[in-house]
Amino acid sequence: MTTTEFAALRRSIEQLRQSVAHVRDAFGDGPEVRRLVNDLERLEIDATELASAEPVRQVSVLEHVVVPDTPLDEAMFSDADDEGLGGYHGDRS
Repeated sequence: MTTTEFAALRRSIEQLRQSVAHVRDAFGDGPEVRRLVNDLERLEIDATELASAEPVRQVSVLEHVVVPDTPLDEAMFSDADDEGLGGYHGDRS
């Protein structure tokens, strides 16, 4: 995030603080309001930690994988169970 983005985040948190204060004035200090205040405090802590953290750069490289449509080698499945047939181990022909 850029400095501008962090400044916008701080402004948003301050606006939220004012809104929560208005809610507290209107509804008192009930459990719901205390949870909002707690959430706001947590948001401030997270934003502060995020401001000092190193950004994680995730490089997304899409790899094109070609899946052939040729028949598979039956030897690959010689010791495998056929799940749909309840573990049939007999001759597959």
